[in-house]
Amino acid sequence: MRLHRLDITAFGPFGGTQSIDFDALSAAGLFLLHGPTGAGKTSVLDAVCYALYGSVPGARQSGQGITLRSDHAAPGTRTQVTLDLTVAGRRLEITRQPPWERPKRRGTGTTVDKAQTWLREYDASAGAWKDLSRSHQEIGEEITQLLGMSREQFCQVVLLPQGDFARFLRADAEARGKLLGRLFDTQRFAEVEKRLAERRRATEAQVREGDAALLADAHRMQQAAGGALELPDLAPGEPGLAQAVLTAAAVARSTAREQLAIAHCRLTAAEAAQQTAERALADVRERDRLQRRFAEARRRAALLEERAGAHREALERMERGRKAQTVAPALELREAADAAHRRAAAAEARARALLPQEHADAGAAGLAAAARRAAEELGGLQSARRAERRLADLVAERADVDRQERADEDALREAEAWLDGWETTRAALQSRIETAQEAAGRAEQLAVRCEDIRARLAAARTRDRLTGETDEAQRRALAAAEHAVRAKDHWLELKEQRLNGIAAELAARLTDGEPCAVCGATEHPAPARKVAGHVDREAEDRALAAYQDADEERTAAERRLGDLRAALAAATAEAGDTPTGQLAADAEELERRLTRARHDASGLHAAQEQLRRAEQERERRLADRRQAEVRAAARLTRRESLDREQTALEAELSEARGTAASVAARAEQLQRRVSLFTDAAEAARAAEESAQRLKEADGRLAEAAFRAGFATPQAAAAALLDDAAHRELQHRLDAWHTEEAAVRAVLAEADTVAAAAQPPADVAAAEAAAAAAGRLLREAASARDAAARRCAELDRLSARAARGAARLAPLRQEYDRVARLAALTAGTSAENERRMRLESYVLAARLEQVAAAATVRLQRMSSGRYTLVHSDDRSGRGRSGLGLHVVDAWTGRQRDTATLSGGETFFASLALALGLADVVTEEAGGVRLDTLFIDEGFGSLDDQTLDEVLDVLDSLRERDRSVGIVSHVADLRRRVHAQLEVVKGRSGSTVRRHGVA
Repeated sequence: MRLHRLDITAFGPFGGTQSIDFDALSAAGLFLLHGPTGAGKTSVLDAVCYALYGSVPGARQSGQGITLRSDHAAPGTRTQVTLDLTVAGRRLEITRQPPWERPKRRGTGTTVDKAQTWLREYDASAGAWKDLSRSHQEIGEEITQLLGMSREQFCQVVLLPQGDFARFLRADAEARGKLLGRLFDTQRFAEVEKRLAERRRATEAQVREGDAALLADAHRMQQAAGGALELPDLAPGEPGLAQAVLTAAAVARSTAREQLAIAHCRLTAAEAAQQTAERALADVRERDRLQRRFAEARRRAALLEERAGAHREALERMERGRKAQTVAPALELREAADAAHRRAAAAEARARALLPQEHADAGAAGLAAAARRAAEELGGLQSARRAERRLADLVAERADVDRQERADEDALREAEAWLDGWETTRAALQSRIETAQEAAGRAEQLAVRCEDIRARLAAARTRDRLTGETDEAQRRALAAAEHAVRAKDHWLELKEQRLNGIAAELAARLTDGEPCAVCGATEHPAPARKVAGHVDREAEDRALAAYQDADEERTAAERRLGDLRAALAAATAEAGDTPTGQLAADAEELERRLTRARHDASGLHAAQEQLRRAEQERERRLADRRQAEVRAAARLTRRESLDREQTALEAELSEARGTAASVAARAEQLQRRVSLFTDAAEAARAAEESAQRLKEADGRLAEAAFRAGFATPQAAAAALLDDAAHRELQHRLDAWHTEEAAVRAVLAEADTVAAAAQPPADVAAAEAAAAAAGRLLREAASARDAAARRCAELDRLSARAARGAARLAPLRQEYDRVARLAALTAGTSAENERRMRLESYVLAARLEQVAAAATVRLQRMSSGRYTLVHSDDRSGRGRSGLGLHVVDAWTGRQRDTATLSGGETFFASLALALGLADVVTEEAGGVRLDTLFIDEGFGSLDDQTLDEVLDVLDSLRERDRSVGIVSHVADLRRRVHAQLEVVKGRSGSTVRRHGVA
């Protein structure tokens, strides 16, 4: 990364626009940024960091970007930072403008403009800049990816702010590992650790789940076996569980099959006894049925004898009915003729009563002639009916013309009234439109302010939540650390006890004739004996594992605490110190104002649309008024034509009506007359014909009764049976014959007669014996079925348990393998002697390279006294891999970097930062750091050490690098020729270059 140019406007102490040409300053390789205290030296570095990341380093951060604005800037000048740089081979230009509270363009007061960001790239082929993005998020991700560092890491490696010189040098292993992991892209190794841990947890859960399923099947088999199965006293995950379950299942299956064989034998005996009892019951029931059948037949024979007289009378009545049946057709014919004659005579009397008096005695022919004359007169009224309908149409047309005239007059009056108020309506609508447009402008401004305060409110709520979570995480981390200390003390105590009794433990393995593992002797005259309180190796290993687990929990708790603190710092940076309640109240007030403005602006479209419709309505009413005037002239001519036609039709209708009120009334009179004469003629003819048919029916009836043997027709009618009486009588005769035949058949049966001669049957005793046998059979069958179900269920569960054990075997092997690898990469395995994680192992190699590169410069700065070395020893209770020590050549010993003096710490950390930059640049895919800044710290060096440090920094020009020194030490102005001076004044600070072209 190389900086080319920085433009600052209204930023920090700089009230105007200042440009810094880093290309000119970097030409000398080493340049000085100096000025009096408070002039703004560090603000230049703040501007670089703000351009790259949108925020400033360390304690200078603020939750409100608006505080970055210079107090010396003019009200109309907006704060802006533009940085021109080359990174990853690309020439980029980043421009950032923080939120700005500016004066309103109209009216009084101020309004807030949102933050703006631009990213451009120089296209060498086209020789011009091209825009890439205006999104804060996209630009942030792009710059972070190109630099490969977060803001905090960038400030630690490139911009070393005040008080942070020794931050990386004195950082603990975890913090040092985070920075190195980001710079050297070792996240994939951490992912390997994570994936192995997840695989271990997943396979462990699967093994436990499989063992739990086996135990569940064992419990089901115990229930199926009625408690006869003894379950193994093992928990899920313990070895040997599957074999113990399968062995117990085999014993249970064998016992169940023996019980099934016994139950089957009992069932066979019960079935035989039940069949014997059922056969005896069937015999007793049959004898009882035959005895009751014989007694019933004797009773029915006695009843037949009592009804013999009634049976003979029914036979005689049936015979007389058959003879009368031959006279029935003649009787029906005579009754039909008599009924028809009476109906015809009554109809004739009713029809003649409606006729005029002069036609009351006329015959059928005379009545038909009168009907024909009335019909001819009715046909002559058709023309009058048409005239009457036309007259009604004329009246309706005249009424329609009058209605149209009234409607046109009303429309004209309404149009005149509406047009008179047109100017007032148009002015009111135009005023509504202007008011809504002004409200829309206010709504846009308020929306911008609402978006900013919502973001701050969300960050404040996150800040409040993370504050509580951080406190809780701190308590948990402290508790985990205390637990780890207790676990370690317990492990060391057990280890000491074991070492005290190790002689007895070795003596237990001695065998006569075999050499001793300690002295090699083959004779063992006095082996040591166990002492009280001796601890074996397994107890020591369990204590060690408990301590390792506790230490891992402590590390996780501390990592969680660090993440929460970083998140809290980020949320605090965005939200500031403003209370959440105040931010919520401000946001609510802005929301209310925005809602009101949007509500006022929402009527804009409606008012514009209403004005457009009003103008269309005006044009329509003008057109309607013109059309109404044209229709009024046409109606005058139409009314005169209708009057002439109405006069002619009224004269024609007066002649056709005669004395009637209307043509319809006259037609109704004639129609009624035709109907009366026609009905009367038909009734007279029907009466004459029915009288002749009745006379003929009387003669046929008398002749039929004489031939059938009856003295009179009335006697034949009395003997006649209707269908219901005939069926009832025939049913009685048939039932008599059927009953007589059935009784004779039963009394003739040999089995029935023989059964009647035997003693009465005892059905109740036989049923009781059969019920007892059936109960015993059901109990035996139930016992046999229960035994069969037990066998089937045990077979099914045993087969499922066997399949589960077969599936679980390779899974358990996989779990053992994955658990060993996960523990090894996580540094918790006993095989990992230094408890070094996989990522720490990789980073340790990188840190060793950084220490070697830093030592080259550190030896020059310290006149060969100090050397930085990487240490993979464990620090305190932590894990090993990322330690740094300094070797003092004067004493020949290693010591902690915290023992260095202030000046020694400064040049040691400077050498380390330069070495880190070298290794990052040489790393494949690493970021080349061509520009470094050192903020203060040179005042702690003596003259000789200062010369050596400057020589080292000056040697960076050999690798085309430049180093900017930020300091107010006066001696540096004499030693460093390329300078950028920051001059402060009452109207703000300015910059000046010295010693460069």
